[in-house]
Amino acid sequence: MTKPKVCVLRSDGANCDEELFYAFEKFGASPSMVHINELRNKSKKLKNFQILALPGGFSYGDDIASGKVLAVELISFLKDEIQTFVDRKGLVLGICNGFQTLVRTGLLPFGNLGKMDATLTQNDSGHFECRWVKIKGEKSKCLFLNHNEPIDIAVNHGEGKFYAEPSVIKKIEDQKLVIFRYIDQNGKPTQKYPDNPNGSINSIAGICDPTGRILGMMPHPEKFIEITQHPNWRRQKFTKPHGAFIFENLISYAKKS
Repeated sequence: MTKPKVCVLRSDGANCDEELFYAFEKFGASPSMVHINELRNKSKKLKNFQILALPGGFSYGDDIASGKVLAVELISFLKDEIQTFVDRKGLVLGICNGFQTLVRTGLLPFGNLGKMDATLTQNDSGHFECRWVKIKGEKSKCLFLNHNEPIDIAVNHGEGKFYAEPSVIKKIEDQKLVIFRYIDQNGKPTQKYPDNPNGSINSIAGICDPTGRILGMMPHPEKFIEITQHPNWRRQKFTKPHGAFIFENLISYAKKS
């Protein structure tokens, strides 16, 4: 079976692109590092990929706001190409800074390319959060994820608080677009710090769009795809790294599409 081709989109300031590349390669995809300038000058084209992956980091130094400059660049120069990619049922994954970018382009939460309906803003703690937390999946419109077991996962961000007006939050909830929530030690969604590391409304850690093909999340699944990446791997005796299922399921779905 042909390996799905993945465009790992790079820009100045991206710093989790190599980990994301490795994760896709490890679980059976064929990733390529593609700089934003290669899409702009047409030397690389989105239509040749099945998956578009936006990595974490600090694109363009997160000047103005996290992911803002990259989002403006995508909307200004690649809007038609991105819309065509989405319309032909391409899959999109944005992690951390990639999530921030997808929200600022409008692709998340409602697929309104060019219109922001939500934001990711400064953590309630007032500082950068670098820690392991627990999240839990729930039933959503996502076509390739249906995982409701608690998972350990790393967060690394300064602007990770998911925020929107109450009417927008209600629409997100009513349409079942929430994929992951931050949970406490009892497995319950929480607003309490540090289990919820940023104060996200309704404990939201990850969402999808109404088509179920665009996924964004603040935590980093690519940072736990080897057992030894977990700080307590010797004691907890994981049978499988918790970030693995996200890539396995996404790649499996892409192969069938």
